[in-house]
Amino acid sequence: MESQAVISPTGGESVQQKNLAKRLDTLNGKTVCEVWNEDFKGDIMFPIYRELLKERFPDVKIVPYTELPYASLKGTPSYQRQVLQQIIAGLKEKGADAVISGNGG
Repeated sequence: MESQAVISPTGGESVQQKNLAKRLDTLNGKTVCEVWNEDFKGDIMFPIYRELLKERFPDVKIVPYTELPYASLKGTPSYQRQVLQQIIAGLKEKGADAVISGNGG
C-alpha cells in the first residue's frame, strides 16, 4: 500500500487572539478616527459614515482618513509593520476613542 503526505490548506494559526476593547457607552464627546486602505470606494463611503454618525451623535468629533496614514496592504511585511506603527502614532496624536477601520467590499 502506498502512502501519501497531505498538507492542510488552512495552515496553522499565526496570530494570538486578544480581547476586544470595551464598547463605548456613546460616541457623543468622543473622537472617532477613520483609517482607510485605499480600497473599495472609501472616498465615497467615509463621508456617508460621517454624516450618519453626526446625525446620531451630534457631539462626535470625526477625524477623516485623509489626516492619518493609509493602511497600505502593499509592500513587505516589515513595511506594513512600519505603516501600522505610523497609524498607531497618528491615532494617539489625534486622541482617538474609536476607529472606523477599512471599508470592506
